[in-house]
Amino acid sequence: MSQEETTQVAAEETNEAAAPEANPTETTSPLVAVEELAAARKEAQEFKEGWLRERADFNNYKKRMENTMKDMRENAAIEALLTLLPIIDDFERAMANVPAEMTDHPWMSGVGGIHRKFQKILEDKGVVVIDPVGEIFDPTRHEAVAMADSDEVESGHVVETLQKGYARAERVLRPAIVKVAN
Repeated sequence: MSQEETTQVAAEETNEAAAPEANPTETTSPLVAVEELAAARKEAQEFKEGWLRERADFNNYKKRMENTMKDMRENAAIEALLTLLPIIDDFERAMANVPAEMTDHPWMSGVGGIHRKFQKILEDKGVVVIDPVGEIFDPTRHEAVAMADSDEVESGHVVETLQKGYARAERVLRPAIVKVAN
């Protein structure tokens, strides 16, 4: 065999190795293709439903976290306001007991200005004063510490407010301490 013939035989063997032999048993029937397509569609639908569930779960988680953060900010604001209330009480007591000779003193004007700023802070934060004189006693908003006889109000009504209470958006921050009529 000549070199040329050897090269031709080698080339034919390489071509035969490169071309896959057709196996008549491996041909796919139309029924198998339809089944595979249906299975692929079913799997795709399962993946889509799983993805949608996960997306809904994540959105619910986000909403829960937003509500939790909102509640935390609200509680922190209320806690800060509660620390201011005793200071405001002290200012009100001081303003109520100013000696007559000090009422026009510039120093008292400054103290009054500070008191007004505290009141403005409460107002800006939506805090309202609970001063229930003459109202019916409400144990959810008032704390009774004494009973008193009164000709001015009916029994079960508040006679005197010993310490103002404060509420914010229907939430009582501190109940008013009161005397109630017998």
